[in-house]
Amino acid sequence: MYKILIVEDDEIIAAEIGRHLEKWGYETEAVTDFSNVLGSFGRFMPHLVLMDIGLPFYNGYYWCGEIRKVSQAPIIFISSASDNMNIIMAVNMGGDDFIAKPFDLEVLSAKVQAALRRAYTFHEQGAFLEYQGILLNLSDMSLGFQGGRVELSKNEFRILQILFEHGGRTVTRESIMKRLWDDECFVDDNTLTVNMNRLRKKLEGEGLEGLIVTKKGVGYQLGAKKG
Repeated sequence: MYKILIVEDDEIIAAEIGRHLEKWGYETEAVTDFSNVLGSFGRFMPHLVLMDIGLPFYNGYYWCGEIRKVSQAPIIFISSASDNMNIIMAVNMGGDDFIAKPFDLEVLSAKVQAALRRAYTFHEQGAFLEYQGILLNLSDMSLGFQGGRVELSKNEFRILQILFEHGGRTVTRESIMKRLWDDECFVDDNTLTVNMNRLRKKLEGEGLEGLIVTKKGVGYQLGAKKG
């Protein structure tokens, strides 16, 4: 089921949009804390965002830019400010579409369907994995948190993908090695240690000390991040 985050200051409009989209089988959530839209995004993990421009604290352009630092999920702007300048600004900030208020709900749902189809035709499993507000982007092999973005190598990404898939549960070294190097039975066990140490050093440099925890004699798991 696709999840849609509604970032709309008007509670009546947000509720109306939510009810309509839920009839189409979508799961929706409306933001209530407009001082921390990115936090709502990280918790709900939406496949698409409906973003108004005029919001309390920071406008929709700001939050679009913040989301784009950690995610390529489609963002459709909905606004009564539909002049050419605002439409151009929305696109330049990373928006995927623009719907002027007042709008027909059937048109809205059609645009939502089209945006999801374009974005997830080859990513039906969802574009992200999440752990304690940290987003692992499966489409571009990056890690996003607190507005920051960390580029990962292929092996770094695959290690984190395995750990994120298991949440806080321990994954054995053997399981990780098999996923990373398939059936290459003669890979030196030290190779995983080298890769893990390199990844830890990168994460610590980005303020994510303690994200990967060693379970001595067994393997690794995600822990409470520090920093």
